[in-house]
Amino acid sequence: MDVKPKFTERKYLLILLTMAILFLLWGLALTLGDVLNKHFQNVLHVSKSRSALVQLSMFGAYAVMGIPAGLFMRKFGYKNGLMLGLFLYAAGAFLFIPAANTASFNFFRLALFILACGLATLETVAHPLVAALGDQRTSDQRINFAQAFNGLGGVIGPLIGSYFILKAGQEHSSDLVSVKHLYIGIGTVIFLIGIALTFLKIPPLLHNAHAATGASMPEGKTVKKLFAHKHFAFAVVAQLFNVAAQGGTWAYFVNYGHEIMHFSDEKAGYFFSLSMVMMVGGRTAGTLIMRYVAPHKLLAGFALCNILMCLIVAQGFGWISFIALLFINFFFSIMFPTIFSLGLKNMGSQTQQASSFIVMGVVGGGIFPPLMGLIANHNIASAYYLPIICYTVIFLFGYTYEKIKPL
Repeated sequence: MDVKPKFTERKYLLILLTMAILFLLWGLALTLGDVLNKHFQNVLHVSKSRSALVQLSMFGAYAVMGIPAGLFMRKFGYKNGLMLGLFLYAAGAFLFIPAANTASFNFFRLALFILACGLATLETVAHPLVAALGDQRTSDQRINFAQAFNGLGGVIGPLIGSYFILKAGQEHSSDLVSVKHLYIGIGTVIFLIGIALTFLKIPPLLHNAHAATGASMPEGKTVKKLFAHKHFAFAVVAQLFNVAAQGGTWAYFVNYGHEIMHFSDEKAGYFFSLSMVMMVGGRTAGTLIMRYVAPHKLLAGFALCNILMCLIVAQGFGWISFIALLFINFFFSIMFPTIFSLGLKNMGSQTQQASSFIVMGVVGGGIFPPLMGLIANHNIASAYYLPIICYTVIFLFGYTYEKIKPL
């Protein structure tokens, strides 16, 4: 009689919970960036397509930092990789001080780029570490569990941003002072967490977990080159399109609420936070459903649902379309962690390097928002036709995974 594998081991619980907190922290940073997108339009008087360069700066950092972070982790271990990520995160946050003082859009982009280099490093390290905290058969569930906290951070980001940055009538609603003060606070918190992390003990066994998996391959069998693994190569492509859809959807959510629903920026920001609550709910539900439904099948089903949601959103039907916009995040919920874990299946000693390339796929979130912005400059609703391309690619990845999955 087959025994279901454990979610994780008791000895790994503290490490898993610590990783969950870090997932929360970079979720907060990403969605807060989308609030800044709208604020820069108002204060620095940039167009929608140019304000989307915020997303290019943040997600572009993933393309730059993905491989270096993987190499750093491989040489110095998980713990030092996490420390590097937190240091860069804090450094980028503190650079908001001179950026706000000079009111320079390009300086803000530099600060966000350095901050996002920290996020990319954290993601590169955290995903394979969480995957190693137990049986590989339950790695999808552990990563989705950790990503639920990422969604919680995504809820907190718009709430903080809407209250401190977008709220009309407050003293600094039309300047950059509140932005500066907020990021000073964030940088301080991240720096202190980095100090606390020095006391976390990660068992040496985990550093060799993936190598051990690779060592169990039959003697004489040639290890394929990294991109010869079809499931991994398709995962990199799927992740690029996945984050492209995410970046575009989030970048113009507040604009959609303002222009289609005629909300204030602050109220639209609170609805953005609600959509992130729905994403947390989707990840929680998805983690449970994956106990009974194969992850790749659930991924394909959710991708089809989002194609339908985008079609409805693009019509600009008022509340019907706005509710569909909220539900995009529910169905989007499992996509990032599931694509990540499916791509890392049975990669053995190449797992850490593979993680770096999948993280690099996140650059899609920087490329797509400016493209959507060109349409959004004329019609914000019509811009939501573009993510349908992304969800089609994700559907194909999930639908064909059974044929290309590793043995």
